[in-house]
Amino acid sequence: MWINEYMTAKPFGTSNAATGEIRSSANGSVAVSSMRDYGALPLIAPAGIACVPVSGASTVVMDSAGGAVCLGVIAAPPEPLEPGEVMLYSAGGASIVLKNSGKVLINGREVG
Repeated sequence: MWINEYMTAKPFGTSNAATGEIRSSANGSVAVSSMRDYGALPLIAPAGIACVPVSGASTVVMDSAGGAVCLGVIAAPPEPLEPGEVMLYSAGGASIVLKNSGKVLINGREVG
């Protein structure tokens, strides 16, 4: 993905990134409290995935030449995952899990 290529091609120090907490969010942007307060930051996500993070979620903000961006929220899946597995989940409890075995679980039930 472009963000991975971008980040691995450029040296980044800790001086341009900081942890913070989501204060509020709307489609495509977030307000974050960190070492300073940020309002209406663009939210970076993989292509094809959209989310609106919940208030209080831990995040990382990075300053760049184009302005500060929110790199997403710290992942805290509601159940343990094995290395290589993927889970999409909502604050309301809905989930889709792609297991290493090839199984797909939707809300805990195997499908397919």
